[in-house]
Amino acid sequence: MTEEHHHHHHSAQITSLNTAFVLGIILNSLFVVVEFTIGFINSSVGLISDAGHNLTDVASLILAMLAFKIAKINSSSKYTYGYKKSTILVSLFNAVILLVAICFIIYESIQKFIHPIAVSGNIISITAIVGVVVNGLTAYLFMKDKEKDLNIKGAYLHMAADCLVSVGVVVSGFIISFTGWYFIDGIIGLLVSVIIIYSTFNLLNDSIRLSMDGVPKNVDYDNVVKEMKTIEGIIDIHHIHIWAISTTENALTAHIFINDINNMESIKTEIKHHLIHNNIQHSTLEFEIEGCCCKEKDLICKD
Repeated sequence: MTEEHHHHHHSAQITSLNTAFVLGIILNSLFVVVEFTIGFINSSVGLISDAGHNLTDVASLILAMLAFKIAKINSSSKYTYGYKKSTILVSLFNAVILLVAICFIIYESIQKFIHPIAVSGNIISITAIVGVVVNGLTAYLFMKDKEKDLNIKGAYLHMAADCLVSVGVVVSGFIISFTGWYFIDGIIGLLVSVIIIYSTFNLLNDSIRLSMDGVPKNVDYDNVVKEMKTIEGIIDIHHIHIWAISTTENALTAHIFINDINNMESIKTEIKHHLIHNNIQHSTLEFEIEGCCCKEKDLICKD
């Protein structure tokens, strides 16, 4: 006997973040244009390359917003869960983009350290200050919800990382203006890269875990099993699988061995209650009683 939990959708936070995504995309797109223009006029390879890096952030924000939109498409006979998984794929892609961006920053920083380029420290600092404001404001838009969803966390880390990079550029610009030490730009770039790598590791780890249908970070597997086993009437629980349908919704399947088939509905209701409080919104439960053979468990059943 299979009982399927009715769906509980948690899309409020996604809807409320539409404004944050749109505003972030507009602000960062404008900054890319401004930074590239200033870099081109002043022959600054650093500003032009940073504009290219910021363009990847715009792309990441667009992808994250599209993933949330696509996730709301109704399920079909081919995609029975709809396109909710797209949010997980985008979070993984954004984590990879961050790592590629870090490699680019490290490469540029090493080149600047080995082959210092004479540039105007004032122009660099002023442009970078604008970057601090734009990236800082965008990061702030996602800050309060960054632990609720991997895509939101990815957007936050992208913006926070760029804000750090811009702060580093401001500092290097001032130092260059007063000392003429052009190599300092490379050193600060490497220090910022280390900070970004540390921040990105968890995002990448969580994204890979969800992509591999691992137990989501916000679900305590042992606690779920423990709470279910305390329900009166349950003798055993096996074939438990917990995975993420999207970056905001989780699912579970399990075989429940009970002492009396007449108690199935009340047991099912109590299980659902515990699962909801353990961040599991969708469940499929198969109930078994004595005399039933669970072939998946390779049990030898006796009449």
